[in-house]
Amino acid sequence: MRFGSFVLMSSLLLASASPTIAAMHTRRGPTSPRLFGKRSARSRSQGQRTIDDERATQIQSALIRSGYLSGQPSGHWDTATQGAMERLQADNGWQTKLVPDSRAIIKLGLGSSTVSYDSHVNQPTTPHTAN
Repeated sequence: MRFGSFVLMSSLLLASASPTIAAMHTRRGPTSPRLFGKRSARSRSQGQRTIDDERATQIQSALIRSGYLSGQPSGHWDTATQGAMERLQADNGWQTKLVPDSRAIIKLGLGSSTVSYDSHVNQPTTPHTAN
């Protein structure tokens, strides 16, 4: 009888301590927020959210030259420009959810001057220079 009550008391004590131990060792995934949903204002304002008017004009002019957009550049990133960029990216087999894709900008001739894009291989290539 004593042994039975000892086992019963031990298991009750162990069962009541388990949630406490488990709560102390919370395992979070690599992308979970550290502050449980509290984010600073700084983290919300990072990155480019819109395309400025000067860049939109450059992209629209290049899309017009490439035949993906018609008319004159408006200087604003509008639905027509968005659609033209999506068609350019889809025609080259690139994703269309994030617009503009860096490969599309390079293909339009608006990217870096040292890197060109080979659309047949879908790999960036560097032009050869004479030594």
